[in-house]
Amino acid sequence: MTLRVLVVCTGNIARSPLAERLLRARFAAAGVDAVVSSAGTGALVGESMTPEAAALAERYGADPSGHVARQVSPAVLEDVDLVLTATRAHRAEVASTLPKAARKSYTLREFARIVEFLGTDEASEFFVSNGEAPSATVPAGTVPAGEAPTSLLETASMARGFAPPPEEPESDNVVDPYRRPAEVYDEAGALIDAATASIVAAFAAAERAGRGAA
Repeated sequence: MTLRVLVVCTGNIARSPLAERLLRARFAAAGVDAVVSSAGTGALVGESMTPEAAALAERYGADPSGHVARQVSPAVLEDVDLVLTATRAHRAEVASTLPKAARKSYTLREFARIVEFLGTDEASEFFVSNGEAPSATVPAGTVPAGEAPTSLLETASMARGFAPPPEEPESDNVVDPYRRPAEVYDEAGALIDAATASIVAAFAAAERAGRGAA
């Protein structure tokens, strides 16, 4: 099955297209069947990526060309399996735009934190205590062939309130670099790089587990 991912920030010209392009390149390299797009809550519709964001995409091995900013909408949100936002405020705006999308929406760093948690002993204990087999920790467990993306999403949703939260809520956010110094772009780029790497690794592990169970 194809995993459909949407990344959301404000203008859809820096953080979200950077994350989109990194996810797209890394899913393809990992052999995960995924379609990744992006949108903005206050999009600068029709604009391309900022030069700084485009340079970061190239630095991290992705192609920045061809991006066109668009506005997030109920129809856009309806058509995806997973929404990853730059900040908690964007996540709240997604839920306001389409309330039922709240259950599939996370900040980028929040979702990375949760899927990293799924590979720990604490996660196994959580699922056992809730009547689930230890294999419910999808990245390390066994998933029916062809069901890995959905299973990982469902497992992440189950663990959402149990994964240890950050010390500061703002740690789930990616700083906004728009019209700010190069150092802020570098900070945002490093956060997006790390989060996307963790997310792709989790889905790739789930895919491998699914193929092994076939």
